[in-house]
Amino acid sequence: MEALKESVYTVEDIYKLPDGERAELVDGKIYNMAPPGRTHQRILGSIFRKIADYIDSKNGGCEVNVAPFAVFLMKDDRNYVEPDISVICDPLKLDDKGCHGAPDWITEVVSESSRRMDYMIKLFKYRSAGVREYWIVDPKKQQTTVYDFDNNTMEEYSFEDEIPVGIYEGFTIKVKS
Repeated sequence: MEALKESVYTVEDIYKLPDGERAELVDGKIYNMAPPGRTHQRILGSIFRKIADYIDSKNGGCEVNVAPFAVFLMKDDRNYVEPDISVICDPLKLDDKGCHGAPDWITEVVSESSRRMDYMIKLFKYRSAGVREYWIVDPKKQQTTVYDFDNNTMEEYSFEDEIPVGIYEGFTIKVKS
């Protein structure tokens, strides 16, 4: 009996999706994305604003982007993600299409539909791609999990805690739901 062939998709397939339909591509597999809810967007906006204000106040060279923002994670045509927040400190990775390679810091705000993707699939992919820091903000658990891949550590914080940002010494963020 012949084995069934599983389709391998590319970035070209992502760009062929109907208008308004969003998906991500990890190792040639398409993952559809549900629209985010109000809590997700409120938390996302708050964190994004704090990061952008910090970078501006320091006249920083890094750029912060909010979804939908294309990240061609592995510099190939089989990995395309739209992290909730991406901080990129190497301007050579950026062009009008998005980021080519690993951002320095990625934050994902968990929705019920994204739980497996954020905690498992993206965790592995971001680490192997060279992301330095990955935050998983979970409104249901009222918790933020911080992976510092540079130092091989993982810490969990409540929404009441001031969370230190690994890529910026002296910068902390308090997540509010």
